[in-house]
Amino acid sequence: MVWMTLFHFCFDLNSAGVIHQDFHHDPWWTWQRTCILSLFLLCAGAGQAIAYVHGQSWRQFALRWGQIVLAAGLVSLGSWWMFPSTYIYFGVLHGMAVMLVLVRCVAFLGRGCAVLALVVLLMHGVAGAEISLALGQWAGIDMNDRAWNWLGLVSRLPVTEDYVPVFPWWGVMLLGYAGTVAWLQSPRPPWPTDRTVRAVQPLARLGRYSLSYYLLHQPVLLGLLWLAGIRL
Repeated sequence: MVWMTLFHFCFDLNSAGVIHQDFHHDPWWTWQRTCILSLFLLCAGAGQAIAYVHGQSWRQFALRWGQIVLAAGLVSLGSWWMFPSTYIYFGVLHGMAVMLVLVRCVAFLGRGCAVLALVVLLMHGVAGAEISLALGQWAGIDMNDRAWNWLGLVSRLPVTEDYVPVFPWWGVMLLGYAGTVAWLQSPRPPWPTDRTVRAVQPLARLGRYSLSYYLLHQPVLLGLLWLAGIRL
């Protein structure tokens, strides 16, 4: 959460012209985005594993899922207001909403989800372009079209402020799920000492309200820039 905030603050400064960086091509920034997003999805998969192992019902799942869907809609509206030509129509929350349902549907596989994760990642990395072409020819559709590019089987990236398609990112969430199930089902090392827990308590509290924080951090950052006389 802290890393994401720093990254987005730099992104806002760049949008305002205070700094001049290439967030779309410079590996320094693109790899940071990949790492931050991977951590988000690994944690989402881990959270789903904890919930499933402890007997979360479909009704409880649906209540939390509905919050994510609503938040995704707010992100789309807010980004459309600020960036109408590149608004977010399938960003991290949109992707998580779809991927969480998919993870829930295969949750019974337990640790076996790791195998499925590797299949998803390899399929996209090795043959993503070929699969996109084959599906397009077979179904007579353009996988780069907005109606289908949320799958991630594209030959060119769409122009949008955030893009987190199902492939390959579902594979990352599955790894978080499978790894956490394996940890929960095996003898575990003792929890950290009370001193260690107290030291990270502020970060733990931040993690408990991650969705609210995610929705509010950018408006707060933009508000601070506005107070400083910096306009996007």
